[in-house]
Formats: sequence, structure tokens, C-alpha cells
Amino acid sequence: MFTLQPRHRLDIGLRDFAYALFAGAWARHPERLSARLEAGWSSNGLACRSVRSGFHLLLGSLALPPGSEVLVSAVTHPDMVRILESHGLVPVPVDLDVATLSPRVDLAERLVTPLTVAILVAHLFGGRVAMGPLADFAKQHRLLLWEDCAQAFTGPADTGDENADVSMYSFGALKTCTALGGALLNVKDPSLLARMRAAQGLWRPQSGRAYAGNVLKFLVFTLITRPFPYGLLATAHHALGRDFDRTINSSVKAFRPRPLLPQLETRPSAPLLAMLAHRLRTFDEARLRRRAAAGEWLNGRLPDNLALAGHRMGSRTHWLFPVISREPDRLILACRRAGVDGARGASSVTVVPAPADRPEADPAAARQMMAGLVFLPAYPELPRRSVVRLVEAIGGAGPEPRVTRRARRLLQS
Repeated sequence: MFTLQPRHRLDIGLRDFAYALFAGAWARHPERLSARLEAGWSSNGLACRSVRSGFHLLLGSLALPPGSEVLVSAVTHPDMVRILESHGLVPVPVDLDVATLSPRVDLAERLVTPLTVAILVAHLFGGRVAMGPLADFAKQHRLLLWEDCAQAFTGPADTGDENADVSMYSFGALKTCTALGGALLNVKDPSLLARMRAAQGLWRPQSGRAYAGNVLKFLVFTLITRPFPYGLLATAHHALGRDFDRTINSSVKAFRPRPLLPQLETRPSAPLLAMLAHRLRTFDEARLRRRAAAGEWLNGRLPDNLALAGHRMGSRTHWLFPVISREPDRLILACRRAGVDGARGASSVTVVPAPADRPEADPAAARQMMAGLVFLPAYPELPRRSVVRLVEAIGGAGPEPRVTRRARRLLQS
């Protein structure tokens, strides 16, 4: 019987799915639910359907001059770039320090121009970029400082860096503490926050039926990504010559491949808001600690020919576990033969291209990192036997008894 441990496990249980469906039946008055949710999280909070919707709101409310430049982390979600461009802004990538996944301040100093108005920092893969140097840079050049924390949520008390003008958190399907949609933004400027709230009030509401459909889709996804059906699905794709990674990645996308902005201009439904409030109330801190411990343990077992992207980050919870390999396809094959899935496209982030007239902004280090990136499973529910097979597949050191003993201690702490 062929089984395959999935590359990622949704941070949600069956009781949460039941709550989401129940909320769809009784939740009403989204304005009231939104106000209560926002006030409970931050005095400057704004609930949105997604981070992308919130970012679109932000740029529309700021109405920055067309042609203004925004420095962005050289690896980020491509839709963030598309949204900037749709508002007439020019995204300029700042190459990363691969060890910390931080935009390099020395490069930002060379790229800033009189047209630069802001810097957008993406916290990647469950780690956190040190914001102090970037905040000093932004203050020196009088830039707005925005942080995309979609992959870095650590709990209800996490409302963003004190130096950021806007902090954006996602609760989409793959994210920590998922509500199967939704976002929270912390907007420091009360006037800007009021404009964003007023603009969102003019958008059409997300239908409760659409949210219920989303819940059911991801319930099915959760059941299919159990080891046995997941393995059957992978085997069938291989036999039919189909792209397994493409099927998995497309099934978790929140927006369809059609004009983006009209899809963004919806405000969250009452069921989504109720679910998001529920998830914050019941946040599982113990699982977050176990996930961080599992990632740190696996990092300690990596062979010399693999390196964890962001291995020098001061804070990381291993939402994903990305390693850099010289032979990524060979590594994925070895993992799958061991019954553990690895993938190159487990995250939708990509490298931001430099503008045609700014060749000095070419993000060579980020491009090289992404070319060799493989995402390995490191979630706490991964069985010990699979952990051992994964370590053996990647060529890690250590006999099996020591591996399982330490895994038990860390994963149950």
C-alpha cells in the first residue's frame, strides 16, 4: 500500500471546520462582527477579505503619484507586485541576504531615488526579518514602511513591528491559524485607517455561500491530503504524466486567473469574520511551539550539501521548511521514494524582476536561492518513522534510535 506524507498540513482541525460551517448558518451583522474583531486585536486594526484586498485598499487610499517607486523584498507574492503596478507604481526589488531573508540595506541605499516613496518588507517562510535597520533606513529617507506578515503570524498578540506604518497578516488556507480566508491589517495612521475603512464599506460583500463553498473545498483538501489518498493521487498523476505539484498548488489558490482587482474588491462576510474571531480565541500556541521545535531539530540534521534558507534569522517558527540544494529535483525524488513529499512550489512567492531601466536592481542572490529551493515537511504531526526516513533520504547524520528519541522530546514539548 503506497502512502505519501504531504509536504504541508493545514493548521486547522475538524472542529474548526464544523464551526466554520455552523457560523455560515447563524452569523449576521458583519459590521458589528468586524468592529468587535478589530478592537479585540488592535486599536488600529482593519479586517479584510485578504492581504491583497487590504494592500489594494491601502494604495487606493494613499493615492501616491503615478511613477512613484516602492522598494520591495526581492522575493514576495507576485500579486503584491501586480497590485503596485495597477496603481501606477514601480516595484524595485532589493536583493536578499539569503542567511536572514532580509532586504539588504546597503543595496537599498544604492537603489533609493527621489521617486521612492515606500519600502515593502516580506517576512518569509515563518521567519521574521529584523526590522530595526530597515526602519532606520526608511526614517532617514522619509519612506513609508510596510510589512507583509502573511507567513509569519505567531498569535493574537502579534500585531506587527512598532516601526511599521502598516502590518498585514493573512489567515488564508495555508497560513498559521487559518480561518480559510481573511486578513488583519494594523494601520498606524488613524486618518489613513478611516479612509481605508470607508473605501472598503463601498465594496460588495463576500457572500456567505461563497465562503461556505471555500470551507467545503478545504475540508475535502484536508481529507485528500492524508497519507494514503495523497499517495494514490501522486501515483495517479505520475502514471498519467500529469503535473502533481501543479494540481496541489492550484487547488489552494484563493483567486482565479482572471483580472485581479475586481476579485479583490469584496469585504469579508459575516461567517468569515466569525470564523476568524473563533480562530484567534482558540489559537494553539502549543502546536506553534512544536512546529518551531520540529523545524529546529530538522535544521540540526541537515547535511553539508543543504542549507536552510534564513538559517541566521533570529526568530522563526518554520511555517515552511525551505532548503537550498544544488540538485533540487534529485532531492525531491529521494524524499518521495522515502514516502515523504518535497516540492519546489509549496509557496507562491517568486522573485521580483528589476525594472527594464534599473539593471542595478537585478536580484541575483534571490534568483539563485529560489532556483535551488525545496520545501520539506517539518510539521509536528509528521510520524517519527517518516522523520527518520526523511533524514535518511536527505543524507542527514545520526543513527535511528537517537533520531527518534530526540524527535519525541522536541515534538511533544
